[in-house]
Amino acid sequence: MFEREESVACPYPFPYGFIINTLNADGDCLDCFVITDRKLHTAEVVECEAIGLMEQSEDGLSDNNVLARLSDEHRVVTPAVQGLLADFVQHVFRHLPARTVRAGRFLGAAEAEAEIIGKTRKTQSS
Repeated sequence: MFEREESVACPYPFPYGFIINTLNADGDCLDCFVITDRKLHTAEVVECEAIGLMEQSEDGLSDNNVLARLSDEHRVVTPAVQGLLADFVQHVFRHLPARTVRAGRFLGAAEAEAEIIGKTRKTQSS
């Protein structure tokens, strides 16, 4: 479901959203970049496979991003993809000087899956 719109200083390099039923340290769902050339639409729910994790901090809090691919595509996290994402993180909120966002290491699919499992909201029946 559409949560909110936020103005940023540069365009997102890939479709960006969140993983349903997760909870990050900042109170939002775990963020996700879908590594694809396909145009996705606001509020569109897509099935993806985790292929990597980009460590990120925002205002001192961990705010990592899962990197995923659409289930019917074969994409990998190349050095070029890493460069695009790191550059984006460095510049995305430059118009908001009080907000500090930093990119960290790029990790693999196993780390992304562990991040998702660790951030999955527990239901009351669990």
